[in-house]
Amino acid sequence: MEVDSDLQKVSPTPEHDYDRATELKAFDDTKAGVKGLVDAGVVTIPRIFLVPPGDICSADLDDHVNSFQIPIIDLRDVNLDPAAHKEIVEKIRYASEKWGFFQVINHGITQDVLDDVIAGVHRFHEQPKEVKMKFYSRDNEKKVRFNSNFDLYKSKAANWRDTLFCTMAPNPPPPQEYPDACREILAEYSKDVQNLGRILFGLLSEALGLNPSHLTDMGCMDGHGFVCHYYPACPEPDSTMGHSKHCDPDFLTILLQDQIGGLQVLHEDHWIDIPPLEGALIINIGDLLQLISNDKFRSVEHRVLAKSAGPRISVACLFTTHFQPSNKLYGPIKELLSAGSPPLYKETLIKDYLNSFCSMGLDNDSALAFLRL
Repeated sequence: MEVDSDLQKVSPTPEHDYDRATELKAFDDTKAGVKGLVDAGVVTIPRIFLVPPGDICSADLDDHVNSFQIPIIDLRDVNLDPAAHKEIVEKIRYASEKWGFFQVINHGITQDVLDDVIAGVHRFHEQPKEVKMKFYSRDNEKKVRFNSNFDLYKSKAANWRDTLFCTMAPNPPPPQEYPDACREILAEYSKDVQNLGRILFGLLSEALGLNPSHLTDMGCMDGHGFVCHYYPACPEPDSTMGHSKHCDPDFLTILLQDQIGGLQVLHEDHWIDIPPLEGALIINIGDLLQLISNDKFRSVEHRVLAKSAGPRISVACLFTTHFQPSNKLYGPIKELLSAGSPPLYKETLIKDYLNSFCSMGLDNDSALAFLRL
């Protein structure tokens, strides 16, 4: 099917001619993603992307909201100074309990590497559609795949976003299966975030009052993958979302974002901006860490606004175990339970939880809620 003819099918249509299922398939069949629409010169976004205005508008900003800022934690002396280490653990405990989000600086990954990761992902998405189409797939078993909106056929509205997914560990595909445009830098960055993840899981274990190796010994960082998002400039940013509100379906996420902005976290019923901070990485608690911590740590909703500026690039590293077959059940950590603190969740296979998450779509109920006792 020709890309140009499919793009015509997803162009804005009169109300009486609107067939959402047909337009979704036409968009998907282009295999060109949202960037294909932008390259075609759309000035009015197709109806499959429209969301009700109330789903985008934030509460009125007041002095209280403007005073909010997610915690920024300096890891510089984490392994050198016992007093600094203890202070960092306390800061991570506070951030994980109250926010579910924090930023880290002096984390050991150089600015050059971070810049090269952003550049590599940008390079992939800016390639001709004929190159990217070779990677286009909705098969979640594929370890390297490109598509637009993993939940395209389940969500209430499509998001203004394209994505490259890359499984990095524990069983990565042969190197040649990764795109040439970002193969080498993603391999290098994978080693860096693996090292940072080990430090963070140790600190999070201590923040829960556990042995530093507890979360790692449980397998929380046995696997990780990259979710490389590309948010094109949007001609009608007030009519759609870059990324609908959601919680992450993993143990922990390390997020690298460029300088465009648009990421928001829900805190005390207000959407709070997380402005770009050069050199910083954003860390957020995933649903699975909330589950095994028995709600001591919080996985909170976050979203990305569509912007007239762009493209915005972000790279999320998701630590989880679904990248390899496992019959291990995960539930609240026994050491955190007591008569006064009973388990709040049923045990689950990670793959079962992820299948539930993927089947629901981002803008529906939380998959974690179905595991609550």
